[in-house]
Amino acid sequence: MKISIMEWENQTSSSDFILMGIFSHTPTHMFLFSLVLGIFTVALLANTIMVLLIYLDTRLHNPMYLLLSQLSLMDLMLICTTVPKMAYNYLSGRRSISAAGCEAQIFFYVSLLGAECFLLAVMAYDRYVAICYPLQYPNLMNWKICGVMVASSWILGSFDGIVDVATTLSFSYCGSREIAQFFCDVSVLLTLSCTDTSTFETLVFICCVLMLLFPLLLIVISYTRVIMAVIRMSSEEGRHKAFTTCTSHLLVVGMYYGAAMFIYMRPTSNRSPTQDKMVSSFYTILTPMLNPLIYSFRNKDVAKAFSKVLGKGK
Repeated sequence: MKISIMEWENQTSSSDFILMGIFSHTPTHMFLFSLVLGIFTVALLANTIMVLLIYLDTRLHNPMYLLLSQLSLMDLMLICTTVPKMAYNYLSGRRSISAAGCEAQIFFYVSLLGAECFLLAVMAYDRYVAICYPLQYPNLMNWKICGVMVASSWILGSFDGIVDVATTLSFSYCGSREIAQFFCDVSVLLTLSCTDTSTFETLVFICCVLMLLFPLLLIVISYTRVIMAVIRMSSEEGRHKAFTTCTSHLLVVGMYYGAAMFIYMRPTSNRSPTQDKMVSSFYTILTPMLNPLIYSFRNKDVAKAFSKVLGKGK
């Protein structure tokens, strides 16, 4: 049953925002909504299985798989930050979200995106050390160093989330409170504010440079060195294994960074709500499902661990 904007506003308080969502109640959109729920279920299961496998199987207790478990954990939290609320609003017909709920979404969404940026750079460094300095790997990527890098990724991402929440929701919203997205997005909220946000937009751009381009530069440098080392390898099997690992990681990096830079490094004047919704859906819904499938389940060690757990279950 369709509900008018006026009815939504009557159901909400004056401080609530209205999430316009991405689906209507046409047959096509109902099919797409079902597809999103299917993707959400697969992402939930795949990332949960990855975290549990790495925790349970001692053969996977090394820095590389610790980093993979953190990537899966971040993807799991990211998709749970946006999809359940979107699904609830669509099924219930209530499109409102409280200011506190919006604040929570912004914090987790921004924090997880930032943390994943830095974690992908750490993963590139891990592959660089493993391939270019295999004999020194136990010293250069021991548990202590790996733990510090992982913790730093979470802390830097959370810092960015705190700054965005504290600044964005300090603005006045004296006009429309309709967010043309399926979640509370910082870039959309800026367009709704009736105060001057130019200074904050500059701050957001600087943060994007630090959170996106700096880690991306480290990834490019790491993989340039890795590719040069792989080319010089005499073993065909070693070369194939190294390229397989690198290709999987680069595919994940390309999907993630490409979408994030498209969203957050464009001027506000050049934004299209339809384009933003499509790209946001890609890296907040589809990417968390693809990451474990691309990066993890192609790995022979992970496949063996999965088979071992299934065998114990039987």
